[in-house]
Amino acid sequence: MSDVTEIQRIYQQITAVRQQLTAVVIGQEKVVDQVIIALFAGGHVLIEGVPGLGKTLLVKSLAKCFDGHFKRIQFTPDLMPSDVTGHSMFDMKEGKFRLRPGPIFTNLLLADEINRAPAKTQAALLEVMQERSVTIDGGARKVPSPFMVLATQNPIEQEGTFPLPEAELDRFLLKVFIDYPSLENELRFTRAVTGDVSDEAMQLSIAPCITASDVEQIQAKALSVVVDSRVLEYAVNIVRATRTHAMIHQGAGPRASIGLVRCARVLAMLHERDYVTPADIKAIAIPALRHRITPTAEAEIDGHTSDIILAHLLETIDAPRL
Repeated sequence: MSDVTEIQRIYQQITAVRQQLTAVVIGQEKVVDQVIIALFAGGHVLIEGVPGLGKTLLVKSLAKCFDGHFKRIQFTPDLMPSDVTGHSMFDMKEGKFRLRPGPIFTNLLLADEINRAPAKTQAALLEVMQERSVTIDGGARKVPSPFMVLATQNPIEQEGTFPLPEAELDRFLLKVFIDYPSLENELRFTRAVTGDVSDEAMQLSIAPCITASDVEQIQAKALSVVVDSRVLEYAVNIVRATRTHAMIHQGAGPRASIGLVRCARVLAMLHERDYVTPADIKAIAIPALRHRITPTAEAEIDGHTSDIILAHLLETIDAPRL
């Protein structure tokens, strides 16, 4: 199969997933696109938004699209690491220890309100996000493939939360903001639900359109999407500029450059291309970097968010002409 034909096939597969998700998660096309990009780039997503905007519905529906397994953990202050990873239990009947796997052994894990759990429990999730394996009783156990963590934060209820450490934030490929839908989309959603169409019924309308093997093949193909040396330099220059910007106290590290290019490769496939353009880099730069920079105290006082600062920074860096 030629590269052109293969890219067309992958484009059709990704489009099929996108169409199913946007039909269920109404009015959140940008969020859907960014979650799809993270899945096929082999990364994890941090989602921030108020309750009731369809985060759980999105993750469940995405799992159904490739007939994958979905599990959810509600993070609380008393959640223990073993509640996430699992633990060994002594089987009295057979007289030996047996592994009781935790919810981490799944394809898609929704870590709800992750910043409500203490650092020790957050650290248990950190290992599996990076290594794709869990250490239990001294032995490493692989999680299923594909594997993706979608963690949520609530921007309003800050009381009783534990800030995510920088090392864990850096493990997330993208940070996605999910906002209120427009009036038109909220009317569509409300009309559908009040017309006896529940979330469960919406999920039943989702049918597997690809397989878990297809997801892995697309992830592998994304690595071969062409990135011109000038485009690569453009991505690195954006990341390096965050380290010297006057409004940024702490800039993004090298992992951000890698993540930015990985996301841009999938974005190129979303547009039926086997090469990355500077526009791909620019389009995904803010979601890939917003959680990896820390604005200065003065910038925060003046109301400059990470997104505002990054948008300004992107305008100051010349994109290459190919």
